[in-house]
Amino acid sequence: MSTEKNDTSFPQAEQQADARGERSDTVSALERGISVLRCFSEDRPVLGHADLARMTGIPRATVNRLVATLLSLGMLKPAQAADRFMLGPGVVSLSRVFLGSLDVRAAARPSMQAMAEEVGASVYLAVRDGMEMVLIEACRPRSSMLSARLDVGSRAPLANSALGRAYLSALPEAQRNQLIDSMRLLRGPEWDSIAPGMNRAIGESKRLGYCLSLGEFHREINSVSVPLIGPDGEVMALNGGGAAFVFTEERLRNELAPRLHDIALSIARDIGGHVPTPTPTPTPSPG
Repeated sequence: MSTEKNDTSFPQAEQQADARGERSDTVSALERGISVLRCFSEDRPVLGHADLARMTGIPRATVNRLVATLLSLGMLKPAQAADRFMLGPGVVSLSRVFLGSLDVRAAARPSMQAMAEEVGASVYLAVRDGMEMVLIEACRPRSSMLSARLDVGSRAPLANSALGRAYLSALPEAQRNQLIDSMRLLRGPEWDSIAPGMNRAIGESKRLGYCLSLGEFHREINSVSVPLIGPDGEVMALNGGGAAFVFTEERLRNELAPRLHDIALSIARDIGGHVPTPTPTPTPSPG
């Protein structure tokens, strides 16, 4: 009975707060419902009424009603254990709408253009289409005439472009091997001359977080790429480079690769994605 008294005092407390000019633009019942949803996490995927009341500080009777409402809306669903709940499909639907509305190009463009201007390189963002990478964003330094003249919609081969190699390095092993087998059949006799450089670059990307193409796509162009994975698991690649005599291997490794990696991390934070973590090869112990 006392719980119900406390429970019915919430609207009155809200009205008093409004009269004092506090939180006048919020709805406390909605805040409580959201606070219940926020109790669930990867570490706590299943919770009960008592857990939710303890974690939120909301009276048990109110938690019961909040849970019943969230269940009816599909935001929660019953777990297998009695009096236990987990996030429901309604939450997934909302998250899909959010993720679908993200424009990775808009998130990437400012930092890509800033890099292009500061280091004089062409900077690209690409996704895979078939056996090629297709550019979805392209930024070039306005003052340079030496940059590669690729643009949005331009394509680069998977096997011998830095973009393609970075993409391949971020795929699950089974998927990558399947794609490489398809490329091998497609390329025919020339595959033997392409595969060693590709395999070396993929290994380098997995160890260092970036890989190179030194005149292997365009003869006079050197470039470096890093992989980026979107919130839905789609693999993308960021690339920077230009004329080989300007962008030497040393400069790509020491200057452009760290900058691209920082940009990839920034984009990943903005869109809810991630950047693969390099796994350096252990140094053999002496003797």
